[in-house]
Amino acid sequence: MKKIYSIKNHFNKYIDFTEIEIDDILSHFTLAEFDKKEILLKEGNVCNHKFFIVEGLVRSYHLDHKGNEKINQFAIENWWITNVESFVNETPSLTSIETIEPTKALKINKNTLEDLYIKHPKLERYFRIITENMLVAIQRRYEVFLQLKSKDRYLNFINNLPEFSQRVPQYMIASYLEITPEYLSELRKT
Repeated sequence: MKKIYSIKNHFNKYIDFTEIEIDDILSHFTLAEFDKKEILLKEGNVCNHKFFIVEGLVRSYHLDHKGNEKINQFAIENWWITNVESFVNETPSLTSIETIEPTKALKINKNTLEDLYIKHPKLERYFRIITENMLVAIQRRYEVFLQLKSKDRYLNFINNLPEFSQRVPQYMIASYLEITPEYLSELRKT
């Protein structure tokens, strides 16, 4: 039960909420448990929820024109994951979200979240900060991919996200880094 409320610490890491505010906000979340390889969002469906990962590991990916999976994001404990475009615009998602490990997540739908923004303006500020941090991370990833060669992208990944290198299957890391699994295997030997 202690892990489930790690979100309280996460909220207060960015904005000072009172216990009453957090308890009210959390009363609108639903705890969901997912098995390994369970789909949280299927490409083509509208993303109706934001997910806060309490325990486990998930990925976001799309299929390219050849049908190959292209992973664009991972999320572990104390991270948020959603398809922002689909969630905000209520349009079909271009990506899927799937668990890699059995996962527990707190989820909230858009209408409930919008109501909470009005009731607790600090929550909207919190999500603005989270979204800004996410955009910075996306920009960094883009710059890394533009500036670094495959080997350096791999080294950057394992140095900056060591918790993933032990938990994520190698073929998924290869997909995320846009290299072949065979080349990743060679890099790991050096």
